[in-house]
Amino acid sequence: MNNSVTNTARLLWAGLRALLVLTLVTGVIYPLVVTGIAQGLFSDQANGSETKADGKVVGSSLIGQSYNLPLEKGQETPEPDLKWFQGRPQNGLGTNSVNTRYSLILSGATNRSADNKDLVDWVTAAKAAVVEDNSVNGYTVKPSEVPADAVTSSGSGLDPDISPQYADIQVHRVAEKNGLPVDRVEKLVDDHTEGRTLGFMGEPRVNVLELNTALRELLAKS
Repeated sequence: MNNSVTNTARLLWAGLRALLVLTLVTGVIYPLVVTGIAQGLFSDQANGSETKADGKVVGSSLIGQSYNLPLEKGQETPEPDLKWFQGRPQNGLGTNSVNTRYSLILSGATNRSADNKDLVDWVTAAKAAVVEDNSVNGYTVKPSEVPADAVTSSGSGLDPDISPQYADIQVHRVAEKNGLPVDRVEKLVDDHTEGRTLGFMGEPRVNVLELNTALRELLAKS
């Protein structure tokens, strides 16, 4: 009887020691080591790829933002604030229809086929809006110049980047709205245009948040 109790106690103590060691290694030491390496070598990525302006975090360079005017009375959809560069359309964003107690923004694609009437109507309306918004005195945007990313949402609906072509057709409008020389705004776009990753992966792109942050800094100095 005593031997049985003793063996049971030993087994329990061995199990408890194993639990404590595993908890210490996997729950304390390992997370601290990984966090330390991440902060030491990849601090920007580890902290959410933050973008700052005037010493304050204004967003993440990985998540697209809207640059809209405040909603007016009776409006359901806000108008874009044309002082700023605009990102891709966000009509891929869904709404929370499951738990209606909470107002949630869901990300996602439109999931429409190329010949879907709703998608065709969205693209047609978006192209017309891009042409109208960006055609200013002395500069007219042609429908053929509007790139696909200007009229379609990304797979997530939160793409932070636009193509250099879409940024370029916004230059004259942004310059006019802010009273800036066109060549100065063009240089902003050029300075914030990234090439293909490693020279062959992906497409050239412009991060809209970083571009607008630079624009804000330029306006503050003007």
